[in-house]
Amino acid sequence: MVADFDVLVLGAGSGGYACALRAAQLGLRVGLVEKGQLGGTCLHVGCIPTKALLHAAEVADSAREAEQFGVRATLEGIDMAGVNAYKDGVVARLFKGLTGLIRSRGITVIEGEGRMTGPHEVTVDGTAYSGTHLVLASGSYSRSLPGLEVDGVRVLTSEHALRLDRVPASVVVLGGGVIGCEFASVWRSFGADVTIVEALPRLVAAEDEACSKALERAFRKRGIAMRTGTRFESVATSESGVAVTVDGGDVIEAELLLVAVGRGPSTDGLGYAEQGVAMERGFVRTDDRCRTNLEGVRAVGDIVPGLQLAHRGFAQGIFVAEDIAGLEPRPIDEAGIPRVTYSHPEIASVGLDEAAAAAAYGADGIECVTYDLGGNGKSQILKTQGFVKLVRRTDGPVVGIHLVGDRVGELIGEAQLIYNWEGYAEDVAPLVHAHPTQNEALGEAHLALAGKALHAHT
Repeated sequence: MVADFDVLVLGAGSGGYACALRAAQLGLRVGLVEKGQLGGTCLHVGCIPTKALLHAAEVADSAREAEQFGVRATLEGIDMAGVNAYKDGVVARLFKGLTGLIRSRGITVIEGEGRMTGPHEVTVDGTAYSGTHLVLASGSYSRSLPGLEVDGVRVLTSEHALRLDRVPASVVVLGGGVIGCEFASVWRSFGADVTIVEALPRLVAAEDEACSKALERAFRKRGIAMRTGTRFESVATSESGVAVTVDGGDVIEAELLLVAVGRGPSTDGLGYAEQGVAMERGFVRTDDRCRTNLEGVRAVGDIVPGLQLAHRGFAQGIFVAEDIAGLEPRPIDEAGIPRVTYSHPEIASVGLDEAAAAAAYGADGIECVTYDLGGNGKSQILKTQGFVKLVRRTDGPVVGIHLVGDRVGELIGEAQLIYNWEGYAEDVAPLVHAHPTQNEALGEAHLALAGKALHAHT
């Protein structure tokens, strides 16, 4: 039976299900099409399971390093069956909660592979469903390189890596972005020999250069090998492993090759271009209100050019639902979206890095200050190193906040409020931060930027 909806959403990942939930909350009739499981990449093969692995890795490191805290413990090994059971349990509980929530809101879930067959129509398994508003939210997939065949046995994507039943003895990680660095961090903590190959001059090149350098120093100290500014040429597989050839003819041998060269938009074969949706390199082009060139058709999440982050898609989904309902929400500031790399140590940032700020306002138009976590009591307790770096317009608001250190991702909430509310250092400096917390480091950095440095050097 064909159903008509106020809002018809194609894809139930972070952006799609957020749009569906908010639209239903606003009293709209909602249809949600999904060929896989509700929650999409983030819940099942992305954010949640990878962070569960990273936490298991942190526990392994804690056991290995327990003696320095006066605790006698030994790490007997990594039980991947147990690790995977823990990981899968977290995913299952969240999936159950999300499924119940969506059904309780009266959202019609349409299971099957949907394809856009009209400006306001999606066909699923031969049945056409229409919506006054159509929201495209079909997500992304793991990219590879031309000529690089992923076999799922020796050459893996992150999805394959999440299903490994063993700790590999050695791994070459192709790609030094967020995904590559997180898996490199996990496997090193689990005891594997890891080599990262990155074509760009530094790891996590989208972050402030100081953050990249700090992560590289930490990775070297942990024994993670890095080949930055190095291009992949080819890989030969055998029953025992892989031989990866990089430019210059060097060959790196390992048990596995992880291909972590980014994610591409899942738009092929979904009828977008055929129905007249403006596309660019496989992405859906939108304006700042997530509108495509077709009336009544929106797009959110990884298929829209920009940061491919679950919380970006989530925020876009809510924005679109509210815009459709006539609430006129304010467009999302892309620079105001927080970014976190959950490696050991973590990188967390929001706003502009120093280079981008200098390009926008001139080198003389910005001011930077860095507060070393060595002066932070809680960081000393945790035995983590890193810093808080602030970038502001001269005599103006803070335009960028960059953090390095274990668990600094938990500090990004206050940081993104400071950026998004255009806070001045003088506004933040008087705020009282609890002691001892790593959160104090944000306060100390703003004290320094306001000319009131106590523990920080000016």
